[in-house]
Amino acid sequence: MKVVLVDDTHINLVLMSRLVDKLQGVSTIGFQSAREALAWCDAHPYDLLIVDYMMPDMNGLELIARLQAPPDQRPPVLMVTASVDLDVRHRALENGASDFLIKPIDKVEFLARTRNMLALRSATLSLQHRASWLADEVAKATAELCEREQETIMLLCRASEYRDPETGAHIQRMARYSRLIAAGLGLSDEQQSDLLNAAPMHDIGKVGTPDHILLKPGRLTPEEMTIMRQHAEIGYDILKDCKARMHKLAAEIALTHHERYDGQGYPRGLAGEAIPQAGRIVAVADVFDALTSVRPYKPAWSMEAARQHLLDHSGAHFDPRCVAALLQRWDEVLDIRARFQDEHGGPAAITA
Repeated sequence: MKVVLVDDTHINLVLMSRLVDKLQGVSTIGFQSAREALAWCDAHPYDLLIVDYMMPDMNGLELIARLQAPPDQRPPVLMVTASVDLDVRHRALENGASDFLIKPIDKVEFLARTRNMLALRSATLSLQHRASWLADEVAKATAELCEREQETIMLLCRASEYRDPETGAHIQRMARYSRLIAAGLGLSDEQQSDLLNAAPMHDIGKVGTPDHILLKPGRLTPEEMTIMRQHAEIGYDILKDCKARMHKLAAEIALTHHERYDGQGYPRGLAGEAIPQAGRIVAVADVFDALTSVRPYKPAWSMEAARQHLLDHSGAHFDPRCVAALLQRWDEVLDIRARFQDEHGGPAAITA
């Protein structure tokens, strides 16, 4: 461990250095100039600062007050002083001093206090290292859990795609449109990432929709539409009991992405901000991409036609802020559309 000694008298530095040398595994560096000591301490690691109070260029109080590291983050400071003035001690404590020695120095007391200060420093460093190690381990474990969640998400999406005519490219696009909207609304990076990963499960409930309805090329009858709309509740029931944050968000999206801003949607007829924000975001992203995609019951709309549809129904079907957030990033929308084209086969992994 490294001990810094600061005293304007050379003989005092020599005596303190020889005393510290008696401690195993400890080295010293001495300064007669407080300013030089301050510059060195701010640029190098050390474990204990022993500083005299009375010095000509800068006293000990000024030195410890000017240290760059805040008192709770710096090594301990042992102040040596001939003064018994309580005001000096109080100011030293306020500036970050840990302990005091009164001149003339008693050898036994000096070694005991130095040993105690170094033991305190060693324990603090051990705690810091353990905290850092624990943080690394938690980060690794969290990353592994996120990876498992991603795998689960993609397996669920792939299972639904065996029955749903929507393509993997649709899932890729609408998930990214959702993230664009979230970014435009000022959501955090973490919230944007959560939407990117949870949005693909929005229609997982269609695994419970009969094929003759799901794949019907023509218009659904009122009875068939009632059955089709059950997929929102089914998706919610599939996901609602999951403990993972991502799946809870996916359950919320599955249940609410068919709600309308004017309250005319399903399954619960929620309106305005009573609809969870994630549901309002995915409603815009999903409908926009569905309009521009081929379905058994319709051809694909042009991007401009779909854009106009969002504007025409802003405030009725869609949250106006979500519509604006998407359309304000039109160049990115076009880029997503160009990157993820419809093709046969299952969905690719959701990637950034």
